[in-house]
Amino acid sequence: MSETLNVSTSVWALTLSIVGVILLADLAWAWLRRDRITSLKEAGSWTFIYVSAAIIFGISLRSWDSTSASSEFFAGWITEYSLSIDNLFVFLIILTRLKVPKEKEQLVLLLGIVMALVIRGFFIVLGAAVVERFVAIFFFFGAILLWTAYKLVSGDPEDDEWEETRIISALRKRGYSTLTIALVAVGTTDILFALDSIPAIFGLTRDPYIVFMANAFALMGLRQLYFLIGILLKKLVYLSKGLSIVLGFIGVKLIIEALHGIGIHDIAGVKIPEISITVSLGVIISALLATTVISLRVKND
Repeated sequence: MSETLNVSTSVWALTLSIVGVILLADLAWAWLRRDRITSLKEAGSWTFIYVSAAIIFGISLRSWDSTSASSEFFAGWITEYSLSIDNLFVFLIILTRLKVPKEKEQLVLLLGIVMALVIRGFFIVLGAAVVERFVAIFFFFGAILLWTAYKLVSGDPEDDEWEETRIISALRKRGYSTLTIALVAVGTTDILFALDSIPAIFGLTRDPYIVFMANAFALMGLRQLYFLIGILLKKLVYLSKGLSIVLGFIGVKLIIEALHGIGIHDIAGVKIPEISITVSLGVIISALLATTVISLRVKND
């Protein structure tokens, strides 16, 4: 992993201001169009804009920091974006089961994304502080990812991944509106997603700025992507399998990092390898690309 970026307070303030303005603009747009259904053309255009912005930012890191930092960003962003796409399937199930009107989905999704960004921001600050002081926490992070990978690879890709909790049932019995119930459901689900995504990206970079930006770019634009990918998600039946490979790989990488961190560099005379960010990026792209191609071929047969 590269050294932590020396990001000044002013850069952090500027970054958070830009992200805040984008989210406010998106919120205003969603509010103005709250009674309209998002078209595939609109969703596709905005998805392209957000993805392009992430790529430009990642490439720009090469000029004002280093090639390693750029690679760490892309590895983190691709992983978080892939996890977010898989999470969209859960959001789709939530909004469908709660019978949220199509024209109200925009607002629910955007507010859910804002909540996710705030929740992940909290976990990033907490995670960065813990990692800085206790590298052995990587054993715990690695165990979380290996368990998540196992659940993904052993589960049925056709199964629904969300069940109504007691909180949602209680809110329903007390007569709360569908919009409120949907927001609570998405918000609580965001917390569970953060428990997987934050350890995953800390396995690729320890830099809080890169961690935050990878998560921000992964979350921004999900509202539009939701409408674009509704059909595609049904075709990407093996996406969860690809994610299980990615999370399992990062889980092992975290455990290796933890062993090196506590001074264990070989076991029974066998040197413990160090996994470079280039190898990590290659594994992530290969696993996701392979499972996407297999999914599309299976569905077309």
